[in-house]
Amino acid sequence: MFKRNKNGIKIQRKPMEPVISYIILTFLVIIISGILSIFKFQSTYNIVDSTKLELIQNTAVIENLFSFDGLKYIVGNATKNFIVFAPLSMYLVAMIGFVVCEASGFFDVLFKRIFANLSNKTLTFLIILFATISSLINEVGFVIIIPLAAFIYKAKKRNPMIGVCAAFAGCAFGYGTSVFVGSLETQLIPYTTAAARLVDSEYHISLLSNLYIMIVSTLILSIVGMIIIEKIIAPTLGKYRVKKELSDADELEIIGEEELEQNELSNDYNEKRGYKIASIVGMIFVLFFIYSVVPGLPGSGLLLDNNEETYLKQIFGENSYFQDGFTYMIALLFTISGLVYGFISKKFKNGTDVIRECKEPLSRVGSMLLLLFVASQFAGVFRKSNMGTIITGILANILSGLSFGGIIYLVVAMFIMMICDYFSTGISAKWMIFAPSIVPVLMQSNISPQFSQFVMRAVDSMANGVTPLYAYFVIYIGYLNIYNIRENRPISIGNGIRIMFPYFAIISITWLLIIIGWYIIGLPIGPGVYPTI
Repeated sequence: MFKRNKNGIKIQRKPMEPVISYIILTFLVIIISGILSIFKFQSTYNIVDSTKLELIQNTAVIENLFSFDGLKYIVGNATKNFIVFAPLSMYLVAMIGFVVCEASGFFDVLFKRIFANLSNKTLTFLIILFATISSLINEVGFVIIIPLAAFIYKAKKRNPMIGVCAAFAGCAFGYGTSVFVGSLETQLIPYTTAAARLVDSEYHISLLSNLYIMIVSTLILSIVGMIIIEKIIAPTLGKYRVKKELSDADELEIIGEEELEQNELSNDYNEKRGYKIASIVGMIFVLFFIYSVVPGLPGSGLLLDNNEETYLKQIFGENSYFQDGFTYMIALLFTISGLVYGFISKKFKNGTDVIRECKEPLSRVGSMLLLLFVASQFAGVFRKSNMGTIITGILANILSGLSFGGIIYLVVAMFIMMICDYFSTGISAKWMIFAPSIVPVLMQSNISPQFSQFVMRAVDSMANGVTPLYAYFVIYIGYLNIYNIRENRPISIGNGIRIMFPYFAIISITWLLIIIGWYIIGLPIGPGVYPTI
């Protein structure tokens, strides 16, 4: 952004640091909550009692944080808000494995061997595809695939920020879909079923009810996303130039040609041997990981919740050890593989070498921790204010008051829910409020509850990538700044949103076309389930 001084000379305005932006946003929420409390800002909305199959009225009232009690909450809960902030623990656990793999050089060798011959478009497509599929296991893709994508693009001598954008876009804008049922089904189906039974007391919704449309949507979104990244976003990020740190004090060591050749041969042999053994060890660990989620075999099922009756709930249920332990298992995989490669390739000779080589990768964790801290305070204060819940209730009441139904109502509901998603990013909390308003109306228009549920999944992912209220937006901003070589020009929250805005606009249109097209054609959205009843 430019402005002119009194002499008419253009002066470039320095973007605001994301840390400062989150602090300002936190103070704005505190002040706005105080203002809204004066006007008694609140909303009354309906939720469904799944036992009695009747609507219950809930009232959400604004919490005044610009008060004595509000300030006591902010000070007293700062540590708690930081500790329970979901991205923090996942990021720290994942970083253990990433740091070891990077320090040992295993990532460099691994990614060069696997991705060296892939075209840029193919790689971007695969990154977005796997990022989209990662929503099977909640938000693990944000802390695993984003840093991996950055490493991969850097190994291919492309701007790592392109990888960060591709992975974040897949995770955020594809969160509502995947290639199989996962944790979202277990979260949404109870609310969809309860709302449907207001009309039909025997209505049943299976876990596979959205399977077909999810698979097709995943492929379409990945293809469209690849085009957006390569044609629109990547050119704006430019090429990546590594800063060369040279000093006059550097000493030159003269090595003979024969000795240099011997060193290269020795290093090449050690790298190949290290890569081979580390890959074998990694595969053994992966097989153990797979065995831990297979039921009924001797000693198997370590990561399953055996208190649940169905396998899908055992692996994706609320108390699933697989979901809770997935990030830790990935960190262990990378840590073990990195250590094996480091010692076999002679990069590590002892534990001291491991610690010394890990210092540089670990230095990036400090800046991310500060960003995570201020983002956690912003998220905690906004959640405590109740603004998101109140806005959701107001918008749900607007939908309840509409006098028309059918596909027009469905499209209007999509736009209203998309607006809501910018302020309230928890899909379960939103669907608990929206389901009683949307599902019965659409059932009376012959639109199935399963299709309504998929619409919610699609809409929920539309705005995730352009709202700082989304908890994992901070991971995206953090990694953009880690790989930003212009230290005097930090990438602000506004910059991050502007980078993603073309993706948001085109993917939103794509989602709309998928939903309307599927409804018009009438294809099944799952086994024996159609858009209409």
